Amino acid sequence: MFTYLNPDVRKRLVAQGKLVRIDAEGELVDVNAQVTPGELAINLLGPIPLPITLPSVRTTVSWYAAVRSTELSQVESLASDLRARGGQHLFSHLVSPLAVNSMLVIGEPTENPLVRVHSNCLTGDVFGSERCDCGPQLDSAIARISADPAGGYLVYMAGHEGRGIGLWAKAATYLLQDAGEDTYQANRSLGLPDDSRDFTDAAVLIKHFIGDEPFRLLTNNPKKVTDLKGFGLEGISQEKHVTGVTEWNKRYLHAKQGWGHSLDDADIDP
Repeated sequence: MFTYLNPDVRKRLVAQGKLVRIDAEGELVDVNAQVTPGELAINLLGPIPLPITLPSVRTTVSWYAAVRSTELSQVESLASDLRARGGQHLFSHLVSPLAVNSMLVIGEPTENPLVRVHSNCLTGDVFGSERCDCGPQLDSAIARISADPAGGYLVYMAGHEGRGIGLWAKAATYLLQDAGEDTYQANRSLGLPDDSRDFTDAAVLIKHFIGDEPFRLLTNNPKKVTDLKGFGLEGISQEKHVTGVTEWNKRYLHAKQGWGHSLDDADIDP
């Protein structure tokens, strides 16, 4: 993806308040200041009105794109060098594997909003695969938040494919699962962790939009609650989020249940 912004456009967006920077506590900081290596800061672009049509809901949300400032500055530095060398064809060098996360503000969030931190899943979210429940969970989360009087937020984590192992390795795990391994055993066979997702950026975005106020988290994964609490978010109440169960993914869901997800047998085999 191209992560480069023309400097003149960047200045205009900053002046309009459409491009801001937040620190590790979610507080606004100087978007033009130099970010030191190791410093956590996130550039936030938006809000952008985004009409959404999904199987269960049709609504308009406010979309914010979020990327770590240190990673973005590397791309901007490269862009400056390429611009000096001349030639638009050189900008193909700006194709980058940066994880650009998203925050969707849904409805008019008030006290104790609903929140979903959703890990991206190309096969489920885009292709509609039934090997997992990700696509239906995304659809249902936006529908539930839209219908809730308190409104809420959906954080879409772009770097979380396959619980953090990436799409290529995930494809390999599917072949191992077809040979009899479950989703966690397949990760281990590749020498990879059961779950290597990092929820730091999700926590920073939640701090910025919600602060220290309580919120309800749509998840079946207690580890996600524990991880977010580890970043200082204390007012979390967990709400079960079961949907999209099919014959294709029951084995996958039973593996999650065995790993500690808040799933009952009746949720998987009603």
